[in-house]
Amino acid sequence: MKDSYAQRPDRIPPAALWLGLAGVLPFLWGLATGLSPALFDLGMTLLGPRFVGLHLQVAYGTIILSFMSGALWGFAARSDGPWRSRGFALSVLPALWALVFVGGGAERATVVLIAGFVGLLGLDMLFERQGLTPPWWMRLRNLLTLLVCASLTAGLLG
Repeated sequence: MKDSYAQRPDRIPPAALWLGLAGVLPFLWGLATGLSPALFDLGMTLLGPRFVGLHLQVAYGTIILSFMSGALWGFAARSDGPWRSRGFALSVLPALWALVFVGGGAERATVVLIAGFVGLLGLDMLFERQGLTPPWWMRLRNLLTLLVCASLTAGLLG
């Protein structure tokens, strides 16, 4: 298996892909429970109000933006020179975005999260251009951002 990665360093490692896709499941569950009254009732019965609909998507999206700040912080720590300080400063932006702007009702918070995930993708690209990410990072981030933003948008419109 090592040879396949040596030949295709841009190939997303299976563990990163599957765990990344698993991380999208709460967004999809929030969407499903927002669209289906039967799933909403099931979720309320089994899990409670925090784990259904837009409420779940907003809460989980806030967590994931903060988590991604940590990933960017790790990339910044791999740099040196003046970019290291810039990288650290940029890495905290997704968490600060979530802290400062997520709120004001589920609909507004969802729009803010979509903007946050799009902005995060821009930061991912910036860190990638600095050579701080694995070669496969942007392929994974593009896929996950598309799925997350699509589920948030559908949850908002549903």
